[in-house]
Amino acid sequence: MVSLKEKIGYSFGDFSSSMFWKIFGAYLLVFYTDVFGLSPAAVGTMFLVTRVWDSFFDPIVGVVADRTHTRWGKFRPYLLYLALPFGFIGVLTFFTPPFGPTGKLIYAYITYTLMMMIYSSINVPYASLLGVMSPEPKDRNILATFRMVGAYLGSFIALLLFEPMANAFTGNITGLDPAAAQVARQHGWMMSVGVIAIACVVLFYGCFSFTRERVKPIKEKQSSLGSDVKDLLHNSPWWILLGAGIFTLVFNSVRDGATVFYFKYYISEDSLDKVPFFNMSLLLSGLYLAIGQLANIVGVIAAAPLGNKIGKKNTFALAMIIATVLSVFFFWFGKDQLVLIFIFQILISICAGSVFPLLWSMYADCADYSELRTGNRATGLVFSASSMSQKFGWAIGTAVTGWLLSFFGYVPNAPQQTDFAIRGLRMFLSFIPAIGAVLSLLFVLFYPLSGKKMKEITAELNMRREVAGSNKTEN
Repeated sequence: MVSLKEKIGYSFGDFSSSMFWKIFGAYLLVFYTDVFGLSPAAVGTMFLVTRVWDSFFDPIVGVVADRTHTRWGKFRPYLLYLALPFGFIGVLTFFTPPFGPTGKLIYAYITYTLMMMIYSSINVPYASLLGVMSPEPKDRNILATFRMVGAYLGSFIALLLFEPMANAFTGNITGLDPAAAQVARQHGWMMSVGVIAIACVVLFYGCFSFTRERVKPIKEKQSSLGSDVKDLLHNSPWWILLGAGIFTLVFNSVRDGATVFYFKYYISEDSLDKVPFFNMSLLLSGLYLAIGQLANIVGVIAAAPLGNKIGKKNTFALAMIIATVLSVFFFWFGKDQLVLIFIFQILISICAGSVFPLLWSMYADCADYSELRTGNRATGLVFSASSMSQKFGWAIGTAVTGWLLSFFGYVPNAPQQTDFAIRGLRMFLSFIPAIGAVLSLLFVLFYPLSGKKMKEITAELNMRREVAGSNKTEN
């Protein structure tokens, strides 16, 4: 039985990593184009190149984690030792060096690649931890729910406070020449990330302290790397989830990555009244993103009971169908229809929020499916698919966003964009993410591990563990 304290402790991990992940998704493209000083096309290419390499790095982390043996378990030590590097490299990613365009691009490639590698190195073991905290599918559904509630709470706080903090650290730039104002903005963005980085480190330490690993492999002897990889390549549910996860992230990353541009140039939020929040003023784009995270939590909470009732696959498919329809309608909203824009953001985000805890729980089911078939349990390698799908989906989504910004004629910091560019920004929150949702739906329709099938797999594995335990006692 997993205690409430442990469930909350497990949620701390994604509370931490999601603060950075959402800042990357919502603000990194804007940072690189409007603050750092790179072209949208160059940034799009960088995202694709670095993320494709990094996605292949995820299985390496999974393999190494599966072969880790310490008094803390296989996966928890990574939370302890990598929390500090995670925060430090995150700050370096948002530091603007005094280099020319080529030097800045090289610096961006290096720091962003390092950030994604350290993200994989801590997040793949963290994700894998869910598969060894409890052998019961229902426990995993609950753990996945706690995880995603933590993720969206972290995202909500980061998205709500990031721009106000950046503006506060930037200070009053009225009257400064453009170069000095830009340096002040660069300093403000880096300091804002620094505050969030400190919180991330503390939360990962909390996750390490409060969680425990319980599920042990039936076979004591570690299987070979070649055997694990071969088993994974023949795990058809894993491949299906990989594809579904990639296009779910395309759906999310395009919407998140284009939001600031959409509100800045289509809604013209600078000309509207700011929303007061303590001693800060919130921008509509930040409020839009933050409200989306709260709505995601509603979806997360609904996912477990709905998934247990009608099945994870059916819940996933239903959410993607509704998200597709709502996204298509989003295109026709005028800039003055803010109420409808926010209502649809809430509804779409509820759908998106319900999908991710299902994915995490389904990856754990894939690990059980593989163990039943082969006798080997490669939890870290199986769960590396979760991080791979995040990286691939985010890479494709942000690369497409960067390239299409250039295609539509977007000019960074221009006082006004062309009608063609504005039309493109509207498509980024409607038709383009809808394509990702449809492709994700098509993948998950082929997922074979139903609730009934998983009950049979769990019962068989529990029986084998009991037999293995009895044999050890007799020996």
